[in-house]
Amino acid sequence: MAASLTASAQKKESNLIQYAKPIIGTQRMGHTFPGATVPFGMVQLSPETDTPSYELNGKYNPDVYKYCAGYQYDDKTIVGFSHTHFSGTGHSDLGDFLIMPTVGALKLNPGEADKPGSGYRSAFSHKNEVAEPNYYKVKLDAHGIIAEMTTSTRVGFHQYTFPKSDNAHIILDLMAGIYNYPDKNVWTYMRVLNDSTVIGYRETSGWARTRTLYFAMKFSKPFISHGYKKYDKREVYGGFWGKFNRVANFPEIAGRQLRTYFDFKTEEGEKIKIKFALSPVSMAGALNNMKAEIPGWDFNKVKNAGQAAWEKELHKIEIEGSKDTRINFYTSMYHAMINPTIYMDVDGQYKGLDQNVHKANGFTNYTTFSMWDTYRALHPLFNIIEPKRNGDMLNSMLVHFEQSPEHMLPIWVNSGNENWCMSGYHSAVVVADAVIKGNAPFDTKKALEACVTTARQRDYEGIGYYMDMGYIPDDKNGNSVSSTLEYAFDDWAIAQMAKKLGRIDIYNEFMKRSQNYKNVYDPSVGFMRAKESDGSFRKVFDPLTTINQGFIEGNSWNYTLFAPQDPKGLIKLMGGNTRFVRYLDSLFTMNLPDKYFAETEDITRDGIIGNYVHGNEPSHHVAYFYDFTDQPWKTQERVRMILPLMYKPTPDGLGGNDDTGQMSAWYIFTAMGFYPFAPASDQFMTGSPAVDHAVINLDNGKKFTINVHNQSDKNVYVQKMLLNGKPLNHLYITQSDIMNGGKLEFFMSDKHL
Repeated sequence: MAASLTASAQKKESNLIQYAKPIIGTQRMGHTFPGATVPFGMVQLSPETDTPSYELNGKYNPDVYKYCAGYQYDDKTIVGFSHTHFSGTGHSDLGDFLIMPTVGALKLNPGEADKPGSGYRSAFSHKNEVAEPNYYKVKLDAHGIIAEMTTSTRVGFHQYTFPKSDNAHIILDLMAGIYNYPDKNVWTYMRVLNDSTVIGYRETSGWARTRTLYFAMKFSKPFISHGYKKYDKREVYGGFWGKFNRVANFPEIAGRQLRTYFDFKTEEGEKIKIKFALSPVSMAGALNNMKAEIPGWDFNKVKNAGQAAWEKELHKIEIEGSKDTRINFYTSMYHAMINPTIYMDVDGQYKGLDQNVHKANGFTNYTTFSMWDTYRALHPLFNIIEPKRNGDMLNSMLVHFEQSPEHMLPIWVNSGNENWCMSGYHSAVVVADAVIKGNAPFDTKKALEACVTTARQRDYEGIGYYMDMGYIPDDKNGNSVSSTLEYAFDDWAIAQMAKKLGRIDIYNEFMKRSQNYKNVYDPSVGFMRAKESDGSFRKVFDPLTTINQGFIEGNSWNYTLFAPQDPKGLIKLMGGNTRFVRYLDSLFTMNLPDKYFAETEDITRDGIIGNYVHGNEPSHHVAYFYDFTDQPWKTQERVRMILPLMYKPTPDGLGGNDDTGQMSAWYIFTAMGFYPFAPASDQFMTGSPAVDHAVINLDNGKKFTINVHNQSDKNVYVQKMLLNGKPLNHLYITQSDIMNGGKLEFFMSDKHL
């Protein structure tokens, strides 16, 4: 390929949004919402297609899992449009402030999908649906209404085109939510300021245990009347509010379960617009956010501004390749830049982990940190293309530590709440990765102290046993093996940061801890295996099962390969190069029997390759392990096999949950030909690029260019590599190679060396 984009290619690539249009669908359990948002926006305005409860007959309702993002491609109805969503998670919350426009008789219950007309929900067709970055449009068939939406960072902007009607309504459902259940709403409040402006808040207790979100809602046209219905259980004490007739046109309502409505008369084709602003701090903050971000009523202006923001982000990496490659690549770029999400008002105020209001001085505060997933590739990607933003995310993690009563860095943070989901203390890796790579706009000594304090929190998830015994006993913790392995990697990352900062005492302590992975390896079976308190290995053992074996989201066959901090040590531990390669080969080529496949989470059968489960992140480095053996060409072969099987430009095209961008970050790196095998190292292991050409446009004004010679679906093997015109005689490039700008060239063939 040419060293720069050709004129025709430049024209073709000038609008990258065309390749990043959200695939309208669940993406093979990818739980991706198809609505409108700006990069890293606090508002994700998107349709909900059903309202299943998290609880059914006193137990967990497994059907709710399909609605982690609120939208299911196979559903035939839409119940409304809410303002907050997760993208690609395996658990959920949010779905705040659902709005639904209707005409005809007022109905305040969503009704049932198989009973048309039973509620305010509406049938819809994918033929009448449009999804683009920061824009969503659909026709609501039951009401003859065209619904459109776009956003700014903190404000959702709705535009509804009505038919002629004397009975037009806009419903604001304050009960609706994702992973909802009867007691999730702790309290709800709404106040009518005038005939076009409403403010309020809702407090919920879900995945985020203590969460209050404030809103301000403004209509482009005054409403004629308004009212509500309360669905609370009978109140033991309701005060003396019964002195008023509060059902209709009362300026203030409060309760736990509320649905409200606003009435209009409309002409044929009349547009009613709504600006809906959010704040984590106050109703006044929401009004201020609205005034600052969308002062007027120009829907297209807001849409275009948001799409221009997406264009800027997507152009941080420009590629050439096949149409499918471009769609997959820029869909991945889009997904990678939805989370983490901004969590503060325009004036810098936010509600912290301690439930007090703070002001972010000198940084933007973020939330939605899925650390078990994103430390692997998403944050290393941000350290290249979003260094300032990643620095703000790190500052957000450090103030989280300062506010934490447990004195820990984030594990999984939702709406400024710690929810303790998954295992490890992987924020330490993200902090260390930034320090190692020279992108640490914070007090590095305090950051190291936060990492060390977190890693010494003896009461958390078996850390005390891990520190004292060198492993977590199986009889003390259900994730004993995987947690031991994850802590060992996190400890290695802390050690690298300590070494960089000259704290050799901490380096020595945590390097020793990083070798604890060896303590759960059983050489008699050749696998990582749960160990009891008395030092004996667990008697009942099956390396293929994920149930009750000491692992989380993976089996022993996969987790045995989780020691990216010490690849050569692991190869030696497992019997040397020949046996290790044979083990790796078997992972990709074996057949996983149905009884074991049924235990895998989030994955359909076509989401695995042999026993390699790409959709569950502990395996994301595995294909690159061949680079440390005498058969590195197998890394090239495996990654080029994984890419088209796990990523497709179709509604079911993602091989598992996107996990707030980690799956997408894997694609972005791998398609360019390299991957952060061990974050907190400055090295990226090389693979086999799927793009024809790429340019990384760096914030420092430099460019890192990737040229691929003889690219084809068959030419997956690398014959040689040149870095800045000189032979690259090792299988990695470094952070400085990228950030200094330059050119990496791959020469491809259909035969391996």
